[in-house]
Amino acid sequence: MRAHVVRAGTIRHMSDRLACQSGRRRALTVNGLRLHLLEWGEIGRPGLCLLHGGAAHAHWFDAVAATFADRFHVVALDQRGHGESAWATPPAYATEDFAGDLLGVLDALGWERASLVGHSMGGHNAMAFASWHPQRVERLVIVDSRPAIPAERLDMMHARGRRGVRVHASREAAVASFRLLPRDTVAAPALMAHLAGEAIAPRDGGWALRFDPETNAARRPTDAWPLLPKIAAPTLVVRGALSPVLTAAMAAEIVRLVRGATLAEIPGAYHHLVLDRPAEFVAAVRPFLDPAG
Repeated sequence: MRAHVVRAGTIRHMSDRLACQSGRRRALTVNGLRLHLLEWGEIGRPGLCLLHGGAAHAHWFDAVAATFADRFHVVALDQRGHGESAWATPPAYATEDFAGDLLGVLDALGWERASLVGHSMGGHNAMAFASWHPQRVERLVIVDSRPAIPAERLDMMHARGRRGVRVHASREAAVASFRLLPRDTVAAPALMAHLAGEAIAPRDGGWALRFDPETNAARRPTDAWPLLPKIAAPTLVVRGALSPVLTAAMAAEIVRLVRGATLAEIPGAYHHLVLDRPAEFVAAVRPFLDPAG
């Protein structure tokens, strides 16, 4: 297994300017749903699609997305039921649904092929898509994502989703309710405050987190372990060294099953490593996505 560690402290500090300040907002209608995205870079450059995790949103990549815009047409997608994208009615949140949306987004953008970077749920959707549509994927980056969710964890997810939408009386109360899951993080407080602000919206006379509870209650993830050997794209697995989600043993097994895959580990980072160590994340991912420099 080929692996490398991205050392903390070896990367120059990134700008405090968040990518969404320079990004363009756009909406596409795919599979009958309005899907919102943020984009950077010139149209016509190689496509790069960033996929957030469950109960998250496109702004998860605000600390890193703009660093790729000089070489790529970059898109951070609010996946169905998340962020500013529409909720599926009736609920439809199987891996096949997310992958179908991704195929529609690539078609709408005119991308015959694209590189995919997916964190957590987004990584799961990306690895399934890469196995089902290998001709559409240029390069694949799996970011602290496991191929299957344990049954007990999925039961907890379904139960959490069945609690429904929690509406808060004020914007401040809604922002205060924002939590990462898992909660462990060393992300900058300013970045966390930014994510919390982007995670809420007016609803039913109050304020609520901006995602459909059915994305948990009706989540139907495929078992992607049997799909991994079918992935043809060059693949990089990125793991937070402190992550409880993607263990070192599991990451090694993914690398073993995906032909030619490599592993990068980010020291001092938990599951939300894009937030925890954005500069080190870019240092690991950019040379892989753009080997010509």
